[in-house]
Amino acid sequence: MSEPASPINQLPPEETARLLRLATYASTSVALVLIALKLAAWGASGSVSLLATLIDSMLDALASMINLIAVRHALTPADKEHRFGHGKAEALAGLSQSLFIAGSAGFLIFEAVERIANPVAVESVQLGMIVMLISIVATLGLLSFQQYVIRQTNSTAIKADALHYRTDLLVNGSVIIALILVSLGYPGFDGIFAAAIGVYILYSAREIIITSYDHLMDRELPDEDRDSIKALVLAHPSARGLHDLRSRHSGTMTFIQLHLELDDDLSLMAAHKISDEVEARILTAFPGSEIIIHIDPQSVAAKETMPDFASSDQHSLD
Repeated sequence: MSEPASPINQLPPEETARLLRLATYASTSVALVLIALKLAAWGASGSVSLLATLIDSMLDALASMINLIAVRHALTPADKEHRFGHGKAEALAGLSQSLFIAGSAGFLIFEAVERIANPVAVESVQLGMIVMLISIVATLGLLSFQQYVIRQTNSTAIKADALHYRTDLLVNGSVIIALILVSLGYPGFDGIFAAAIGVYILYSAREIIITSYDHLMDRELPDEDRDSIKALVLAHPSARGLHDLRSRHSGTMTFIQLHLELDDDLSLMAAHKISDEVEARILTAFPGSEIIIHIDPQSVAAKETMPDFASSDQHSLD
C-alpha cells in the first residue's frame, strides 16, 4: 500500500496536543533567549547585520507567541457553533505571521540601504560572531524537534514556525560572513548583507502565505493521495464506482468525503456494512481522518450531473 503524499496525523488527540504545546513553548523560549543575546551584541557593535538578525528573532518570538495562542485555540474540541473543530486557527496564525514578516523585512531593507549609503565602523566583531554561533546551535536543536512534531502532527502552525527558524540559519550564517568581511576592512558589506537578508525574509513570507491560504480555502489533498483513496475504495469487491471525492486539511485533521456506487438491489444494512468496510480501508492509509461516505445506487449515480472540475472524480469498475 502506498504511503500518503501529504503527512497525516496518526497520533491520539491528547498526544497531538502535548507535542504542539511543547513545540510552541520551545520556540518561544529559544526566541526570547536569542533576542537577549543579539540585543547585547548589537548594542556593543552597532552592526546593521546584527540588527537584521535581532529583528528576525523578535519576529520569531512574536510569531511563536501567536502560534501558542492559535494552537491552544485550534486544539479546542468541536462545539455547537464549530462542529468541524477550530483547526483553521492555525492557518489564520500563519497568515498573520507572514504580514509581520513582510513589514519587518521592509524596515530592515530601508535600514540596510541607509547603511550602504553611509557605512560606519563596527565594534566588538568577535562578540557578534560568538552570539551568531550560539544562535546557530540553538536553532538547529529547535528545528530538529520541530521537524519531529511536524512529522507526527502535520501542523500548519509549526510548519510556519519552522520556516522562520530555517531562514534563521541562513541569516545567522550570512551575518557571520558579513562580520568577517567587516573585520577585514570592508564595512560596506555590513549593509549589503543586511539588505540581502531583508529580501530573503520577504521572500520567505510567500511560502507561509500560500500554505495558509490553501488551508483556509480548503485546498484538495495532493493528486497522489486522491489516487490512493480511489484505489482503496475500488479495491473493495462490492464497490462499483465512486464520484464526488472531496478532501481538505484543517489544522491537524484531514477530512475526506465521497459518493460510493453500489449495486441497486443491496439492502440498506448490506450497503451500510460495505460503507464501514471502505471507511476502514481508507483509515489504514489516512489514520485519524474524518470520513463521510454517501451511498448511491449504481443506476442513479450514472445519471448524476457532475461539475466540470470534478469530471475526473467519477470512476467505475464496469
